[in-house]
Amino acid sequence: MSKNSDIKATIKSLIENLQLGNKSGTEVAQSVNLWLKEGGEALKVKIEDEVERSVSKMGFVKRGEFEALKQEVAALKKGGASAKKSPAKKSAKKVVKKTAAKKSTAKKTAAKKRTAKKVSK
Repeated sequence: MSKNSDIKATIKSLIENLQLGNKSGTEVAQSVNLWLKEGGEALKVKIEDEVERSVSKMGFVKRGEFEALKQEVAALKKGGASAKKSPAKKSAKKVVKKTAAKKSTAKKTAAKKRTAKKVSK
């Protein structure tokens, strides 16, 4: 509701300035256009932030990140045998295994908590 009163106050102020002759119609129109543009930009930023937050919660990857990974994989494939022996590749496998193990442990813990709650009821 406060946003609604802010809008009313801003429009009322612009109309008063126009009536008092402090601003011309063109200046008022420019002020309104600027105000709408700034509000639109602020809204756009808020929406983008919320979408990004929601998408990351779902586990999706940004297209840019995917493309970068795709290029890295292509570069590793071009490297041939030398890429297979790369220590970086081995460490990446370890990270993936550790992450999978952590997720599995977290799921087991959550299942135990749900079971404990059912039993206590």
